[in-house]
Amino acid sequence: MSRKILVAVPATEEQKEYLNRRAAECAEPVTLTYRLAKEAGPDDVRDVDAVIGNVPAKVLASAEKLDWLQLNSAGANPYDKPGALREGVKLTTATGAYGLTVSEHMLALTMTLVRKLDLYGKKQRMHDWSYCGQVTSVEGSVIAVLGMGNIGNDYARKVKALGAYVIGLRKHDKAKPDFYDEQYTIDRLDEVIPRADIVVMVLPGTEDTRNIMDARRLKMMKPGSYLINAGRGTCLDQEALRECLEQHRIAGAALDVTSPEPLPEDSQLWDTERLVITPHVAGKFFLPETLNRVVRIAADNMQAWIAGQPLRNLVKR
Repeated sequence: MSRKILVAVPATEEQKEYLNRRAAECAEPVTLTYRLAKEAGPDDVRDVDAVIGNVPAKVLASAEKLDWLQLNSAGANPYDKPGALREGVKLTTATGAYGLTVSEHMLALTMTLVRKLDLYGKKQRMHDWSYCGQVTSVEGSVIAVLGMGNIGNDYARKVKALGAYVIGLRKHDKAKPDFYDEQYTIDRLDEVIPRADIVVMVLPGTEDTRNIMDARRLKMMKPGSYLINAGRGTCLDQEALRECLEQHRIAGAALDVTSPEPLPEDSQLWDTERLVITPHVAGKFFLPETLNRVVRIAADNMQAWIAGQPLRNLVKR
C-alpha cells in the first residue's frame, strides 16, 4: 500500500519534479499530492500519512493517520505544544534552510547601522546634501551573537571574515566553532553585553528567552553600540529599547521581528530615530534558495522516514 504525503509548501514545478523523483527512489511506494498550507482543509489531511509544510495545527487535528509532520520553518511553535499533535507523531523542522537568507539580512542591517545609511536615506528624500558625522566599522568591532544555531553561526562566520571579534552565547556548552573568538553559555550574558559594540539576537521565542534583553540589560550596553534582533520579538523589551534610543544610550537598533506582528500602525517604534524596522522578511521564501533548501531537507527526511531511519531536525516532544 502506498504511503500518502501532502506537500503543502509553495513548490515550483522543478521542485515538484525533484520531490517526485526522490519519492520514486523510496523503498516503499509513495504518493505525493500538492496543496498550499493556507488552502488545506480537513479533507486534505484526513487520510495522509505525512505532511510537508506548516498546515495549521487545527487542520491537522483531522489527520487521523498522520505519522510524520515536516515543517517548512526552523521553529516548531505552535506544533510542539501539548495537545497540538497526536502523541507519537514525528515532528521535524527545516533548521538549516534559513542561515543564508537571515544572516545576509542581518549583515545588511549591521552595515546600515554602522554606516548610518538609514539617516542618509532620510536625507535623500529631503534632498539634503549634508553629512551625518563619524561612522564605525565592523572590522575591529566586538560582536556578541545571542543564539548559536544555524543562523547565528552563518552571521558569525560572515562578520568574522570582515574582521570582527565575535563572541557567541548559547544555551548549552558545546565545542566552539573556529569562527568565534569566545563562547559562553547564555547565563553569562551580563558579562558580555558591556563588552559588545554590536549585540545580535537570533534566539527562539520561549519562556526562557522572553524579554531576555530587558531594560536592565539594555542599559548595560556600551554607549555608541548597536542592537539587532532577527530572532523573536518576545525576546526584547521594545519599550525599553525605544527609551534607550531616545535617550541616546545606544547609537541605533534594527528589528526584523516585533511583538506583536504586524507592528501596530500607531506604535511609537515606527518614528523612533535610528531604529530600522523590516517586517519579518529576513526569512520566509523571499530568497528562492531558501525553499530549495527546505525541499532538500524534506526529501532527505522522506526517504529516511520510509526506511525507518533517524530523521534530521527531529523535535523532542
